[in-house]
Amino acid sequence: MFTYVVALFGAACWGIAPIFGKLGLRNVHPADGLAARSLVTLLFMAGWVLLGGRARQVCAISCRDWFFLGAEAFLATLAGDLAYYAALKWGAAGQAAVVLAASPLVTVGLSRWILHEEMHAHQVLGALLVVAGLVLLALPHRA
Repeated sequence: MFTYVVALFGAACWGIAPIFGKLGLRNVHPADGLAARSLVTLLFMAGWVLLGGRARQVCAISCRDWFFLGAEAFLATLAGDLAYYAALKWGAAGQAAVVLAASPLVTVGLSRWILHEEMHAHQVLGALLVVAGLVLLALPHRA
């Protein structure tokens, strides 16, 4: 149950964030906005590590785990977020957020293939519904 509560909180944060991002990007290039946002995140995380006494734990992370965390950081926080910021800057916030919300489809497929996680029929149905929703969103609007 705790996992779902935390995930719902994260979903709410991710649902609210594009509104602030769209407002903040009005007069800012996406790369500059991402840099500013990343600096704010860095300050929060540095405070958490230093004030929370977590420096020893962070330094104890293995090289292998640093590699995987670094790859995730590049894909999610640099490449993925830069694409997200560009879509947010030059498109509608709702469309950008919904299309990028298709990322779990990639995760589900790769987690099945690479991590050998099970995928049940209802999960396949849910993924197909997400794809159907994206197709509906991509259709041109007719007045």
